[in-house]
Amino acid sequence: MPRTLLPRRADRTTEDGASFRTVPGSTVDNRRQLVVKLAWMSLWMIYLVYPVEDLTDGGHGTAATVAGAVALAVFVVSYLALVARRSTATASAAGNLVTVAGMLALSVGASLTLGPPWLTLFTYTSTCIAVVAPPRYALAAVGGVTGLAFVVALAAHADGSTLAAILLPCFLSGLAMTGLQRLISTMRELREARAAVAHLAASEERLRLARDLHDLLGHSLSLITIKTELAGRFLDAGRQDDARTQVADIEKVARQSLTDVREAVSGFRRPTLAVELAAARTALTTAQITLDAAPELAAGRPGLDAEKAGALAWALREAVTNVVRHGTDATVCTVTLDESWEADGARYAVLEVADDGRGPGRSAPGNGLSGLSERLALVGGRLESGPGLRGRGFRLRASVPVGAVHAGADGRVPE
Repeated sequence: MPRTLLPRRADRTTEDGASFRTVPGSTVDNRRQLVVKLAWMSLWMIYLVYPVEDLTDGGHGTAATVAGAVALAVFVVSYLALVARRSTATASAAGNLVTVAGMLALSVGASLTLGPPWLTLFTYTSTCIAVVAPPRYALAAVGGVTGLAFVVALAAHADGSTLAAILLPCFLSGLAMTGLQRLISTMRELREARAAVAHLAASEERLRLARDLHDLLGHSLSLITIKTELAGRFLDAGRQDDARTQVADIEKVARQSLTDVREAVSGFRRPTLAVELAAARTALTTAQITLDAAPELAAGRPGLDAEKAGALAWALREAVTNVVRHGTDATVCTVTLDESWEADGARYAVLEVADDGRGPGRSAPGNGLSGLSERLALVGGRLESGPGLRGRGFRLRASVPVGAVHAGADGRVPE
């Protein structure tokens, strides 16, 4: 069993459900992941063929060849060590800058003493400095390394073609890495913002439920308290019939309160399109499937009451569950919410979920689709399912009737 670099988990995911392999800039959990990442990074070492060829063509003496080989080995080890430390988040910013400074010194010294083929080292140095430099200074640092490479190339008597072949990749690779670092930072901020929005939404829903329960139970419990006191007084006065009347009223109020609480909790637990869309994005991302859905879908449709919107939310949940479990070879899941008009003039909101996998095959519909069809029928809707377009994938269509939407006093249609 390999020794882990960090506390090992079987399947690490980020807070939005994305796995390690789908999030650029993520740290690794164990030695195997680190080896895989270093192997991929080693593919870029192909450009070091120029220094290696310069060492093996016999153009330098024994001492210069040995010194060049040692310098190249130290450079490669420094490069891979920087990647490893950043991947495991075990190095400080100052330590990374010292490593890049050493790589820059090796680039300058090797290019001046061994010749133009060693100018290739500046490309790797430019990439590394774009990674470790503070974001506001990264572009300037890349430009500085490129300028230094130009000066060293002139001092090493490099020709024009060598200048173009070295300086352009040096600047462009550093520029690309600068953009990638900003993208990684933006993705991290978006994941944090999504987690904060989900936390605020949950807090707001808990506050809503607390307000509803307070409003429901406050009045009922106060009324029960008053009627209980009255019943006690009537019993003390020997007025048995009046006491029985108060006890009957107490029973009615208690039953109604229980009904109100159940309705409030049921409303609290009813799924919504916005919540189920967020859950679908998390589940599909974990399954390495891309969700293609318009942001406006979470807003719902005018005229769609809570019960019908809840039925569509259940349909979205069941469809995404089927894609995750049975969508073999699926890479994209498309979710749309549109409207259709029937021949009798009825208007329906239609939720369609489709994937590009192999499809359902010859298996019969399971209990999930049967239960979903019954749930839609309760609100006057219907369910259609089958192969997708051109016979590829699986498509689910859930339709529910949409009520009439009347304009307000200002002429606008309420949402």
